[in-house]
Amino acid sequence: MPTADELISPDSIRRLAAVLQEAAPGASRWQAVSDSVALLGPLGLSERARTVGDALLADCGRDYEQLARTVRRALTRDGLTGWMIWPVTEAVALAATASGDGAHFDDGLDLLALLTPRLTGEFALRTFLNADLDRTLAAALTWTGSPDPAVRRLASEGTRPKLPWARQVPGINRDPARTLPVLDRLYGDASPDVRRSVANHLNDISRLDAGLATEAAARWTRQPETTTAALVRHAMRTLVKQGDPAALELVGFHGGGEDLKVVGPLLASTEVPMGGNLVFTARITNVSDRRVSLAVDYVVHHLKANGRPAPKVFKLAKRELGPGESAEVTRSHSFRPITTRVYYPGAHAVQLQVNGHRFETADFRLVADPAGAPGDSGE
Repeated sequence: MPTADELISPDSIRRLAAVLQEAAPGASRWQAVSDSVALLGPLGLSERARTVGDALLADCGRDYEQLARTVRRALTRDGLTGWMIWPVTEAVALAATASGDGAHFDDGLDLLALLTPRLTGEFALRTFLNADLDRTLAAALTWTGSPDPAVRRLASEGTRPKLPWARQVPGINRDPARTLPVLDRLYGDASPDVRRSVANHLNDISRLDAGLATEAAARWTRQPETTTAALVRHAMRTLVKQGDPAALELVGFHGGGEDLKVVGPLLASTEVPMGGNLVFTARITNVSDRRVSLAVDYVVHHLKANGRPAPKVFKLAKRELGPGESAEVTRSHSFRPITTRVYYPGAHAVQLQVNGHRFETADFRLVADPAGAPGDSGE
C-alpha cells in the first residue's frame, strides 16, 4: 500500500499549483497551494487532502465561481489528474455548500462528477451529503444513468455508510434505506468496478441493518443478471461470517446444526509459541437424510489485555455433503507478528462454526517469547 507521502506528495501538489497557474494565470499565483507543501510532513492522507483544499480556497478567496472556472479550465488539460484531484474536490465541495441559499450546490455536484473520472470524488461527496442529503441523493440517482462508469461508481461509493477514510454521514447511518434506490439501479451494472462498489455498499448496510440488506439482496436474486450471484456473495460476507440464516440461504448454504456431527477441533499441540502456528483438524459428518451445503469457518477466542476473550471468525472451507458423508478440514493459523492485532500470552480457544452454528471449543495457550513481551500480530 503506498504511503500518504507517495499519494498526495509534495511533487504532486507543486504540479497542481502549476496546472492551476496555467489555467488561471491572472487570478492568483496559487501561492497558498505551493506553500501548503511545507505543512504535509506529519499529516495522514485525508488530512493532506483537506489542508491542500483549504489552501486552494484561500488562493481563490473562497469564491466558488472563480474556483469553478479555474477547475473547468484545468480539466481541459491532462495534467490535472491522480491524487491531486482529492484536494480539488474538497475545495469544490466546501465552496459549493458554503452559501446559505444553495446557489452553487447543483453546479458543485456537476463539477464533482466531471472531476471523478480523474481519480474520484467520493470523499468530497460527503460534504454535500451532510449539507443536504435529499438534494445530493437525487443527484446520485441521476448519476446511475451516466455513460461513464466512474460517475456511476461515484453514485454508489460516495454514498456508502462506512466509506473508508471518509467523513460519516449521520443521515445515512440513521436510515440506510435512503441509498437503496441507487443500488437497485446499479446491481446489474456492466462495470465490475461499479458492481464491486454496490456489493461493498450493501455490506456496509448489513452492518447497520441486517434485515434491510438481506431483503435487498433477495429482491435482486429474484430479478438477477448473470453477475448477481457473485455480487450477493460478496455483499453478504459479513453476515455469513456472523451466521445470519437469511444471508446463508441467499448464498446457497443450507443445513443446520442438528444436521451435523462435528468432531474437533483436534489440536496438534495445546501450546503455541508467540509467532508460531496453531494447527488443528476437524471432521464434519452429515447425519441428516438430505444434502447439505456448508460454509465452514473457525473462531479464535483471543485473550485481550483486560483478561477477557474476544472471538474473531476466519474462513476455512466450503463443503457439499450427502446423507452420511463426512469431510475432514485442517488449518494452520499463524500468530506471526504483523501490525493489526496485539496478541497476549495465556489462555485461548478455537472452535468450528458451520453455517453460523458454533460447536465445541478446544483450549490452548499462547506462550510468550523468551523476552516475555506480547507480539504485534494480526489475522
